Amino acid sequence: MTVTGSAIEAWDTRWATPEGRADWLEPDPDVTALLPQLRARGTRRALDLGCGVGRHALLLAEHGFAVEAIDGSAAGIAYAGEAARARGLALNLHQGEADALPFPDRSFDFVLSWNVIYHGTLGDVGRRLAEIWRVLTPRGLYQGTMLPRRNSNYGQGRLVAPDTFVGVEPRRAHPHCYCDAAALVALFAGFELLSLTQRLHRKPGSWHWHIVAERSPD
Repeated sequence: MTVTGSAIEAWDTRWATPEGRADWLEPDPDVTALLPQLRARGTRRALDLGCGVGRHALLLAEHGFAVEAIDGSAAGIAYAGEAARARGLALNLHQGEADALPFPDRSFDFVLSWNVIYHGTLGDVGRRLAEIWRVLTPRGLYQGTMLPRRNSNYGQGRLVAPDTFVGVEPRRAHPHCYCDAAALVALFAGFELLSLTQRLHRKPGSWHWHIVAERSPD
């Protein structure tokens, strides 16, 4: 099974049950906090890359953005579609992977990818950021997360590439890449980093980088 395939299988299992979805239904406060800036910049077209069960895609649609949402999990896409119909929202949903996005160049003013692109090696992350750069308009915004070495899972499990580990729990049985600030700056060479902070997610030790970056001009 590929790196992407193993991650998709894990999330497909989680999204299939109410218990698995329970912690992933509310938008992250940092995503909500960016909405005024998006409106001020005249953002219209948004992509939720790795939308899961649709918590952020639905938020963006509720605030008037034209939203495309993509995820590898059929269960996640199905739930997001049901939620959009129940709320009377328009969402264009796609089942696919982050490594080869099915959109033309410069399709979006904003790309969100929350808890997604670090599933793999540093090289995988770089390829996904190249795809994000490709589909963003010049000066378009990216918002997303990465894992810092401060995260309590760093070093746990089997080392499969530099700073990349496969955990022993079933939900972490695919590669997770961790990086420091210098590595992030290198990864985002085609962007201007506007905000780079660390936030604790839900449980002790679950530190994540929170990133806002502007795509550089061609």
